[in-house]
Amino acid sequence: MSKSVLAFVTVSAFLVDLAFGAQLYDFDTKTQVQSSYDYIVVGCGISGLVVSNRLSEDSSVSVLCIEAGSADNYEPIIQDPVYVGADIGGAYDWKLATVPQTQLDGATRPMPQGKALGGGSILNAMCWNRGGKDDYDAWEALGNPGWDWEGLLPYFIKSETYTPVYSEEIARQYSINYDPKVHGTSGPVQVSYPKYFYPQSINLFAGLNYLGVPTEFDPNDGSSAGAAFVPTDIDPKNQTRSDARRTYYDPFRHRQNFHVVTGQHVARVLIDDVAGSDEVSNPTPGGNEHGDGSSTGNSDGFGFGPEGSTPPIAGQPRSRRRESSVSGLRITGVEFAPDASAPRQRISATREVIIAAGALHSVQLLELSGIGPASLLKSFDIPVAIDLPGVGNNLQDHCLVGTFYPYNNASYPSPAELTTNSTYNAEAEQEYKAQKTGPWTAGSPNALAFPPLPLISNRSASILKGAAGQDPSTYLVSGLDPSIIAGYTLQKKSLVQRLATKTVAAYEIINNNAGSLTVSVMHPFSRGTCSINSPDPFEPPIIDPRWLSNPADRQVLIEALLFNRRILATPSMLELQAAQFVPPIDADEDALNQVINNGIRTEFHPSGTCAMLPLEQGGVVDPHLRVWGTQNLRIVDASIFPMVPAAHLQAVVYGVAEKAADIIKSDNVGILPNHTEPSPSYSATISVSNSSATRLRLNSTSSVRSTATTFVNNTRLTISSGVSFTVINVSKSSSGVPGTTQSTANRVIKSTPTVISSNPSGLLESTLIVSQSLIPSLSAAVSFIKETQTITTVEVTDTTTRIVTRIPSVEVVKTVTATMSIETAAFGSRLFSSSAAQITSSSLAEIFNSVGLPSSIGNALIPILLVNDSADAAPQTPRERQEERQAVNNFLRWLLAFLDIN
Repeated sequence: MSKSVLAFVTVSAFLVDLAFGAQLYDFDTKTQVQSSYDYIVVGCGISGLVVSNRLSEDSSVSVLCIEAGSADNYEPIIQDPVYVGADIGGAYDWKLATVPQTQLDGATRPMPQGKALGGGSILNAMCWNRGGKDDYDAWEALGNPGWDWEGLLPYFIKSETYTPVYSEEIARQYSINYDPKVHGTSGPVQVSYPKYFYPQSINLFAGLNYLGVPTEFDPNDGSSAGAAFVPTDIDPKNQTRSDARRTYYDPFRHRQNFHVVTGQHVARVLIDDVAGSDEVSNPTPGGNEHGDGSSTGNSDGFGFGPEGSTPPIAGQPRSRRRESSVSGLRITGVEFAPDASAPRQRISATREVIIAAGALHSVQLLELSGIGPASLLKSFDIPVAIDLPGVGNNLQDHCLVGTFYPYNNASYPSPAELTTNSTYNAEAEQEYKAQKTGPWTAGSPNALAFPPLPLISNRSASILKGAAGQDPSTYLVSGLDPSIIAGYTLQKKSLVQRLATKTVAAYEIINNNAGSLTVSVMHPFSRGTCSINSPDPFEPPIIDPRWLSNPADRQVLIEALLFNRRILATPSMLELQAAQFVPPIDADEDALNQVINNGIRTEFHPSGTCAMLPLEQGGVVDPHLRVWGTQNLRIVDASIFPMVPAAHLQAVVYGVAEKAADIIKSDNVGILPNHTEPSPSYSATISVSNSSATRLRLNSTSSVRSTATTFVNNTRLTISSGVSFTVINVSKSSSGVPGTTQSTANRVIKSTPTVISSNPSGLLESTLIVSQSLIPSLSAAVSFIKETQTITTVEVTDTTTRIVTRIPSVEVVKTVTATMSIETAAFGSRLFSSSAAQITSSSLAEIFNSVGLPSSIGNALIPILLVNDSADAAPQTPRERQEERQAVNNFLRWLLAFLDIN
């Protein structure tokens, strides 16, 4: 007697069963947070909100963004431009600090970073410029196709709505021009100009032009070497800050598929089959409760003004490049807590986890998760998931030195009067509140210059020759993996070549219109590090920017300070009657070095710590921003910059995040969405019967909302059937009278029963009527059918797709009178169990042989299926558990190939 057997598999992303100690809710809509999402984004700053927003444009996917900080309350100190820099060290700052900078004066420095919904965009100086075309062309040249200027420009444009300066006369006076081809007109961020201009900017630009430094036509068209009045992220109507929270979240906060949680600190990402560190996962009461540092910030905010000025002082090398792929470890979710004392909680991600925690905290999160330099992880007893030496290395920052040349010509209005003249400040405040004009709109220092080295110094050739002749490892930290040194070698070569031209900025002049011409290195040769300080996720990371550790950067700053003297001596600048206090007018090179050593601060642009580079160059992410060695973990913040561009970074991060969102969307095309219901990791059912009626059972324990994407044994698979159907029973009586199909997937299949008819060739023929409006695409519907059946015809109308299929039967040699189930749960001591003791190893072997399963795979699977699940059974060892997983992985891979799923 012939019997029928049908093997069916549903595989889904690993989901963690959550048992929250307290329910979590979206901070704004108060919607309860789900136990799983398609995408989880860690960090709701610029990059996190951009990516979350763009992914949630697809209403069929769910997105959660988790932020450690709180949401601001629209305070004036955040919104009003006059307060730019005033909240550094305040409630929305991580209050981080560097380690002592022994190459300078041995002191630590503040390293402010935004800790709020919107991240640094609610704290920064609001300057909006992108850097030079050469910056991004250099990214591509280092092995990142598509990341050149032409590849990023559409995303710079996409992020902004640019409004030209309000007055043609102002535009002429201040040399404010723009090229409409490089600006956006419908993006979220409002980019414009203040309603007040200090005339000192005109004098500065005239002085620079007098010395041969040009004024750029448009600082955002890719040719940024020169003077420019850069726009700011300011709303042209109400003259308030246009930050990431107000532009990418507030207008979209009622999307049902877009949730944001604030006040939750992510401790680690969860990795399938990799145990985490107990010290990372366990609460740590009595320590640093909220992860903040102890820095109080700069005494004068950004350090651009005179108050911040310094007083006068007498692994193994990689043999070949690994191409981007989806092989590697599977990330299943995140673990987090509101503070160090609280129990950790988990939420699972069915598609991807996306890190957007910034250049410092993204490093910390990777390392706490077991991804980073193996020696470092082992020193903290963190299990090594991926030995990735580049994590935390390649730290770059724009370091600045404040100057103090107070202008004494009282006929020029000065921003210093806002702090020294209460009457003037009160009048300016009243004007701002009533008309949104006046000095209170002009808080950002946006009359800037980005001079090339050959235009300001006759020593440029010797400086660059010295940099070119350096041994690449001489000024890096000791003991680096050879891949990092190899990557830096290529970066240094690129810097030397580009800085020798007259079209690439070497440094920045930041003009505050009160007598400070702060100078900042734009293309640093120095490289620093960032790493964990403890397995406690609430301990701040160790930050060592190593500013000026490479002498070439110091030489650039010395030339910049000397050039300031020449600027102040030009006819236009002499009108301002500047007094040269810091550095003194007669300071020699030793005195300049003292000013530099004591005055160096961050310009708040740390980047490069998870660089987008090939592995053999010390890379951490590939050109799709996927962490090397993982399938579904990406990083989308400034840490991925291979080299820091000559710009204030917020506009760059917006553009990079916009491009990242498109990459993620593209990589997930064709994958049907998961929603909320948890599913097992693996599920397969084989049903066999020797009764007079043949019963075919296709059983998936996933719900109709379960995922269509999985990764089995490092192989990416798309399985649509797990999305569309939960249980389908097909029966045929011995007389051949058609039975009916029962389906709980009524959202996908119309309630019309499936018709089954007998066929002389021994095949069962079924007709399914599938609603087009409920299947994302015809290809998805066809893919669903293809996995278990042979499609014979497809008929499409305006509203439905009619798919006629043929289900093959499989002969079984021996009679088996039992139902065998193979199933895994999210957790459990056993992966599989057999509910029928009468199933023997020989009968299983015959079943497997009948469908062509190789004996090596079947023989490994049999002892798992026949395991004794009684209460007194010996506990399973980790090795046995791993062997079971491997056996099932092999079986599933074979089965998918057998069903022609690719």
